[in-house]
Amino acid sequence: MNNYELMVIFTPVLSEEDFKSSQKKFQDLITELGGATVHNNPWGLKSLAYPIQKKTTGIYWVLEFTLPAEGIEKLKIQLLRDEQVMRHMITRLDKYAVEYNYTKRNGGFPKIEKAEA
Repeated sequence: MNNYELMVIFTPVLSEEDFKSSQKKFQDLITELGGATVHNNPWGLKSLAYPIQKKTTGIYWVLEFTLPAEGIEKLKIQLLRDEQVMRHMITRLDKYAVEYNYTKRNGGFPKIEKAEA
């Protein structure tokens, strides 16, 4: 099992209900392929750095999950087929990124005070 992070930009014309059903569809697909969701983080409507398909905003969603390597291609195919998805990016996380994300989710990092010389 590998750890991955998926970022998706959905078209901005989705209703809240459609956005949630799209999230559930991809989470269910990951579960079908033998994976598990670690963390779900919908960012909401954000401005794009450049227009995509003549749109200047998009609905962002970040999902951290585990999945066997064979399942990634099937997930990519489904993301490319979905007309509601404008862009997507799947990143494989190493052990340091997984640890960083876990710490960030659970209260952040402790402040380190500098010792006087």
